[in-house]
Amino acid sequence: MTEAALLNLAPPPAAIRAGTVAGERFLVLDSWRGICALLVALFHFPTTSTISQSAFVGGSYLFVDFFFVLSGFVIASSYGSRLSEPDGLARFALVRFGRIYPLHLLMLAAFAGFEAVRLVLPAVHGTAAAPFTGGFDLRSLIANLLLLQGMGAEDRLSWNAPSWSISAEFFTYLLFAGAVFAAGRRAWIWFVAAAVTAPFFLLAFSTRHMDVSFDFGFIRCLYGFSLGALLAWFQHHSIAEARQARSGGAGRVAWTLAELAMIVVIGLFVSAAGTNDAGIAAPVVFALALYLFAHEGGLISALLSSRPMLLLGSLSYSIYMVHIFVQARMINVGGLIERKLGLGIVGDMTLRGDPVTGFGVGSPWIGLAAIIAMLIAVIVASWFTWRFVEMPALAWFRRLSKRI
Repeated sequence: MTEAALLNLAPPPAAIRAGTVAGERFLVLDSWRGICALLVALFHFPTTSTISQSAFVGGSYLFVDFFFVLSGFVIASSYGSRLSEPDGLARFALVRFGRIYPLHLLMLAAFAGFEAVRLVLPAVHGTAAAPFTGGFDLRSLIANLLLLQGMGAEDRLSWNAPSWSISAEFFTYLLFAGAVFAAGRRAWIWFVAAAVTAPFFLLAFSTRHMDVSFDFGFIRCLYGFSLGALLAWFQHHSIAEARQARSGGAGRVAWTLAELAMIVVIGLFVSAAGTNDAGIAAPVVFALALYLFAHEGGLISALLSSRPMLLLGSLSYSIYMVHIFVQARMINVGGLIERKLGLGIVGDMTLRGDPVTGFGVGSPWIGLAAIIAMLIAVIVASWFTWRFVEMPALAWFRRLSKRI
């Protein structure tokens, strides 16, 4: 295919709006975002239960790459033709900042507040490191406030550890906008270059396979984001046409079988690839899954379009940002109860070869109960932050952007 032909596949002006292809919203992809957020939360929650100890949950950190691919797909679909003017760049940056920063700032305040409580209450201090040291020191706090924690400025995960990914995403947003502004319809060339070179960079310089965050998190994000952007750049018309032409009967059955097969592939891949270099292929696997489920053709998609699943998708960013704080406070409370009653609720254990403090040292069933309680607590807390922080802040930043 010639370059001219490829350029003709680029998004036409105003063809795509936020979260849509040809006016259609990706409901199923929103639901997948919520599922992935919960799987990342499971990965971070230490228990002795079979669920926590499973290879699948052990590799579920890879679902962060689904976020990156989906972000590239949605951002390129929404803004691929709206970044040709400086005002458009400013509006884009402001809205993206308003989408991620207010909740990030709230969670930093929550973590800092807890460190202050540890400073004045010995009972809460426990046997952990001194308050405001290690990954909770003031220098790291400044890096987190400046969204630099995923850009190689830190030598460890710090404060709200999962937030390294929003740091990487924010600067990837800016790079995307700059590439589209400078190169226009030829911006896809830069995305191809990033998608091709990033995995080789990670293979060459990472000793932890795909499990990079504070050090090479930006490269990891750029890799997945570029694949998602390319998918939007060249496939939005085919997806829109297929969605409009889909019908029931044999076609529905075929899509359902394809969706079931993809779920099996994802499960096997995550289970097998989390601890080795095969994990480098995660963005490719998730790009294929995204392409399939964007069509919303099967019964699995119908299930994912239900109201509970869509609500889960709406809460996904809050789930991702609040879960570590909720989990840590659960362990704190469990530890206090353990010291009083000695029921085997919380204690030292080994998870994926690392010594941790978690739930269920007395029985794996305690660990399972803790998982259920954690998921409920995270979802409830996420609803509040979504309802009273995320949405009001985003609405305010959108209104502000319209004044530019």
